[in-house]
Amino acid sequence: MTDNWVKALGIDYGKVRIGLAVSDDLGMLAHPLKTIPGNGETDPAELIAQVVNERGIKDLVIGMPYHSDGRESTISKEVSVFITKLKEKLGDNFPIHEVDELMTTKTAREKLRQAGRKQRETKGILDQAAAAEILQDWLNRRADSAFPEIDLYPDED
Repeated sequence: MTDNWVKALGIDYGKVRIGLAVSDDLGMLAHPLKTIPGNGETDPAELIAQVVNERGIKDLVIGMPYHSDGRESTISKEVSVFITKLKEKLGDNFPIHEVDELMTTKTAREKLRQAGRKQRETKGILDQAAAAEILQDWLNRRADSAFPEIDLYPDED
């Protein structure tokens, strides 16, 4: 039997702030973790490597900001450079998955609003919530491919 459990870290990259989210131990649900500075004194790739080591992370999932027509954006090129830095810290063979992050920040902002948070209150957590959206999307797709639908009532001939 294949072990379908995964411990993953979701990343919403930004020049100023980088949101992080972590999966639960079953690899089913994403939870906001924290926001780290994108341009602080400490290299953000180093901070992420520390989280990976401390939490036993096995997969990184990073949002790629493509245009709505699928073209690469200026920021997606910066994310690619950041991925290279992460590979330098974690090793070339460490699994890093790119997920189209289109609408994740908007979705996260709307969910925070529905939870009663005012926009001014979300500055510190919006990036984490967006990272959770990115990670949850990947976890859902991973689960869908690991457990394909089963026809419970096949046609009887």
